[in-house]
Amino acid sequence: MTIEITSPYDQSFIKELSLTGKNEIDKILNTAQNLFLDQSKWIPAYKRIEILEKTAAIMADRIEDLLVTAVSEGGKPYQDSKAEVLRAIKGVKLAAEHISQLKGEQIPMALTEASLNRVAFTSKEPIGIVVAVSAFNHPLNLAVHQIATAFAAGCPVIFKPATATPLSSLALREILKEAGLPEGWLQIILCDNEAAELLVTDPRVNFFSFIGSAKVGWYLKSKLSPGTRCALEHGGAAPVIVESDADFKEMIPDLVKGGFYHAGQVCVSVQRIYVNQKIVERFIEAFAAATTKLVTGNPLDQKTDVGPLITPKEVNRVEKWVNEAIKKGAKLITGGKRISDTFFQPTVLFNPSEDSKVSTTEIFGPVVCIYSFTNRDEAIKRANALNVHFQAAVFTKNIDIALETVKKLNATAVMVNDHTAFRVDWMPFGGRDASGIGMGGISYAINEMTREKLTVFKSKLI
Repeated sequence: MTIEITSPYDQSFIKELSLTGKNEIDKILNTAQNLFLDQSKWIPAYKRIEILEKTAAIMADRIEDLLVTAVSEGGKPYQDSKAEVLRAIKGVKLAAEHISQLKGEQIPMALTEASLNRVAFTSKEPIGIVVAVSAFNHPLNLAVHQIATAFAAGCPVIFKPATATPLSSLALREILKEAGLPEGWLQIILCDNEAAELLVTDPRVNFFSFIGSAKVGWYLKSKLSPGTRCALEHGGAAPVIVESDADFKEMIPDLVKGGFYHAGQVCVSVQRIYVNQKIVERFIEAFAAATTKLVTGNPLDQKTDVGPLITPKEVNRVEKWVNEAIKKGAKLITGGKRISDTFFQPTVLFNPSEDSKVSTTEIFGPVVCIYSFTNRDEAIKRANALNVHFQAAVFTKNIDIALETVKKLNATAVMVNDHTAFRVDWMPFGGRDASGIGMGGISYAINEMTREKLTVFKSKLI
């Protein structure tokens, strides 16, 4: 069986690739297991550092090629895809640097008579076989976060990219091979859901890394073999609290970027903005004006701000949700219409009902909802009302309000005077509650893919 990779921009054919059948899964797992069980085949730390450093150098020489590949398969505009490629290179460097930080500690002994004549210490070991399933929206950088981290930890990794965007990870694999990655340490497979479930739930898998929908992630977690650890990164419906003293000059560009970056196809995209009633009319006017200036079009055009959605099916869904919100009483401020089979206008809605899809579910499209409030605690309560909690934000110049809001918002990260989609690759990143489990970020992911071993020496001479 094969699958066709097409451009989200115009649905044009890019490449045809073979799918891995479920009868091949056992061989793939055996390859990884044989590498891990034979410690003579483990790659020493210095060699892992060399390979990752060389990988980063090769990537830096091929920025334009990697960029065009990512834009073509994923549809993210040129400038944003360039930022992704540069982040991916930095991520590989961070993975190489963190290898030297994989260390244990001494555990004190002789604190009781029973612990006399002993010395104890912990050390870090690779956890084992890592199976990583990824999403479409950052095809190169997500691959780095799941592949480079596993390799840095010393684990063989089996990587399943999104079927819509596999080309960036395949390009990364070729670069890693060129940099000296031994055979078998990275296996990339494209497969259907049945084969993927067979792979993920196999007892040989020691760690499962998942980036994607909550429905799929939590289902697969429920099927994991006993002892398989996991990290799940799902979506959110990121809330923002805007107080009356917020700085419009700084705030509006940030929030527009955070809402419409990659056409809203970002797990921490700005979705729900709660604005103090005192400034809400001014806010809507400024936000709408900035939104209408966004350029929608060919993602390879460097002037484009908003590109296509990943498939026409997603355009249909977003259109349906927007129409439902308007029917239930939301005021359409700007946008609201499909441009083509693959594009939807950047859209701003005011005060959609609390039971509308746009208020209760991650939109993953170019739609931002604005709500007014008179009581900040009530706004925070509404912001926290959903079961998804990832990143959030507050805009204010009052430090007490900022700190109080940070404390009360249910989120793994709260940005003060910045949009919810801010991220650098060395910071912890992940959802809580229904939004995920475990923590991403290069160093955090590497640590998740290791386990501690305690060594205790007993000697009368100690």
